Amino acid sequence: MTFRLRAARISDLEHLYEMAKLTGGGFTNLPPDRKALGGKLERACEALTNTEDALADEQFVLVLENMETGAVRGTCQLMTMVGQQWPFYSYRLNTQTQYSQQLDRTVRAEMLSLVTDLEGSSEVGGLFLHPNERAGGHGLLLARSRYLFIAMHRARFADRILAELRGIIDERGGSPFWDGVAGRFFGMSFQEADYFNAINGNQFIADLMPKHPVYKSMLSEDARSVIGVPHPTGRAAMRMLENEGFRYEGYVDIFDGGPSMVARTDDVTSVKNAAKGKLTNASLSEGERAIIATGRLDTFRACYGARVVDADGGTQIDAVTADTLEVSTGDTVWSVAR
Repeated sequence: MTFRLRAARISDLEHLYEMAKLTGGGFTNLPPDRKALGGKLERACEALTNTEDALADEQFVLVLENMETGAVRGTCQLMTMVGQQWPFYSYRLNTQTQYSQQLDRTVRAEMLSLVTDLEGSSEVGGLFLHPNERAGGHGLLLARSRYLFIAMHRARFADRILAELRGIIDERGGSPFWDGVAGRFFGMSFQEADYFNAINGNQFIADLMPKHPVYKSMLSEDARSVIGVPHPTGRAAMRMLENEGFRYEGYVDIFDGGPSMVARTDDVTSVKNAAKGKLTNASLSEGERAIIATGRLDTFRACYGARVVDADGGTQIDAVTADTLEVSTGDTVWSVAR
C-alpha cells in the first residue's frame, strides 16, 4: 500500500473524529468532539489560504492518506506561535539550594514553578496514527514530514520549537500527576479538565491555579514518579524527537506531567538537512531511501521514496514516488534521508 501526507481538508472531519475516539484521553490536540475538530480544520484552512510569508498565530493540520482506499489513517499538527490566543502554561522543574552555616548543611529542594517561558514558540503536536497502521514506518513519516513542511515554509515558524509528549495515564483514564497537583485545586477529574481544556482553552488554569512553586517532596510518590515521564506509547516518539535534536529541559505539562521537548528550529535535523532541488529524473530505478515532499501550503504532499541528489543540487526520484506526489521533471521537490 502507498501512503502520503497531505494538507487536511474540511471533508476530513469524520476521519479525524473517528481517530480521536481511539486516543484514550490526554490528547488535547485531538479531542473527540466534532465542533472542536471542525474549528481546527477551519483554522487550518484559513492558514493554508494565507500566502503572506510572515510569523503569525496559525495552525496547520496534515493527514496520512492511503492512496489506494482514500482512507485517512493518521494526522499531525503544527502550531506556528503558541500562547497568543491564551497563555501557554508549563510547569518547570528546577532546584533551589540553601545553605546553613550553623549546621554546615546544604539542602536542595526540587520545585515545580508555573511558567509561560515557551510562549511564542512554534509547536509540533497532535500526532496520532491509527492502531492498525503502527508498522511500516508510518509514524516516522508523519513525524518527520512536519519538519519538511517547516523547512518549506520557514518564515511562517518561530526560531524555537517545542513538542509536548503525553504523560502517564492510569488504567482508569486518570493522571497521577493531576491528582497530586492541580486536581487538588480544581475539584474536577483529569478527564474533565483535559476535555474542558481541549474545547475551551486553558484560561481556567490562569484563573484558579496557585502561582506559588510546588515542592516536589510534598507530592505523593505516585505524582513524583511520573514527572517528565512519557506515556509508554510515546517513548518511541521521545526517541525520535531526541534524534531530531530536541531536548528535555525540565518543562512538563500542567495536566499530566508529560515532558515538553525543546529545540532551536534551524538545528532540528530534518530541517537543517532538508534538500531542495529541481526534479531531473522521475523514473529512478535505485536510490537512497528518503522522505520526499513537494507543493506549498494546501498542495503540500510527502511520502517515502528513493532519491539521488545530483552534484549540482538536482534531485532524481523513482516513478512510484513521482506518481504519488504528482510531480514530473522540472518540478521542485524537497527531501531528507530516512
